[in-house]
Amino acid sequence: MERHSFFMTRALRQALRAWGKTSPNPMVGAVVVNGDDQIIGEGYHPKAGLPHAEVYALRSAGQMSKGQRIYITLEPCSSYGRTPPCVEAIIKAGISEVYIGAMDPDARHRGRAVKILQDAGIEVFTGILEEPCTRLNEAFFHWVQFKTPFVCLKMAMTLDGKIATASGISKWVTGSHARAKVQQMRRWSDAILVGGETYRIDDPNLTVRGKKTWEKQPAKLVWSQQLSNGRKLRELNENTFNFFSANDIDDWQNALQYLGEQHICSLLVEGGGFLAAKLLELGLVHKIYFFMAPKILGGNENRDVVSGQGFQSLQEACEIDQMTCTKLGKDFLFTGYPNNVYRFS
Repeated sequence: MERHSFFMTRALRQALRAWGKTSPNPMVGAVVVNGDDQIIGEGYHPKAGLPHAEVYALRSAGQMSKGQRIYITLEPCSSYGRTPPCVEAIIKAGISEVYIGAMDPDARHRGRAVKILQDAGIEVFTGILEEPCTRLNEAFFHWVQFKTPFVCLKMAMTLDGKIATASGISKWVTGSHARAKVQQMRRWSDAILVGGETYRIDDPNLTVRGKKTWEKQPAKLVWSQQLSNGRKLRELNENTFNFFSANDIDDWQNALQYLGEQHICSLLVEGGGFLAAKLLELGLVHKIYFFMAPKILGGNENRDVVSGQGFQSLQEACEIDQMTCTKLGKDFLFTGYPNNVYRFS
C-alpha cells in the first residue's frame, strides 16, 4: 500500500500544476508506472477543453504503457464531452491495472468507468489517498452535487480579532507571506465577494496579482444593503463589479444558484465583518481561512472580524471542524470547516 500512496502522491503533485486553471473542470493528475516501479509517463489536465491527465500521461509513456499500471487522482471520465472518454485511451494503451484516488462525484457517472475497465479485463483499485484526492477538488465536488459555489470565507485579523481601525484602515493587518497566500487563493477562485462598505473604503481591485499576468481573473461581486431590496444578479460581467442585494436565506439561495449556473464553482469571500457574520449565521460558509497577525489593536470602535448580531448563546455558536494552523512568516493561518452548513433543497 505504501508504494501505491507514493505514486498517487506524485499524481497529486501533477494535478496541482494546474492550480486555478481548470474550472469548471477538476484538477487531475496521472502517473504511469512499470513493473519495476519506475515512472514512465505522467501528466495533468491543463484546462477545460484540452485533453485530460490520463491522455497526457499515456502519451508520455508511449508504447511502454502496455501491460503497466496507471495512477489517477480522479475516476477517469466514461462519456463523451469536449474530449473523448479517458477509459477508451486507457484500454487502447493496454494498461493492466488502474489505481484511482477519488470517485466521480456525479451520481450519474460514479463507478461507471470502473465497470467499463473491469469489463475490458483491467484490474481496478479505488480509494488510494481518497481524502487528499477529494480535498483537492472540494469546490468541484460541491458544485457537481449542489449546483452552487463552494463558499470560502477569508479574513485577516489581529490577535484580538480586529480587521481594521474605526475609520476602516486595514492595510496591512498581515505580512507579505500571508498576502501571497491570498493571491494563491484568488487564483483558485472563480469569483470574489466583498461587502459594500469594504468596496467603498478599500476600493479593491479583487484581481490576481503577481510577477506574471494571470490569464483567468475571478468575477468580482459586491453585496450591499444600500441597494434596492432584492436586487439580483441578472447578468454576470467578469470585467466589472457586479452589485447585488440579498437579505434572507431565499435571496442568498437565488444568488448562489445563479452563480452555480454560470459555472462559478468556487466563491472567495474577503469581508468585511458584517458580511462574514451574515454568511456564518445563515450557514452559507463551507470553509474558513482566518489569518491572524501577532498584533493587538484594541478599542471598542475598531472593527471586529465578525460583527453583526451574532449568535445568542455558546450552544448556538458556529463550531469549526478539522481545524489546522499554519505559520506564514510572522502570521498564522487557521483553516477549518463550519459545522452549521445550510443544505439547499
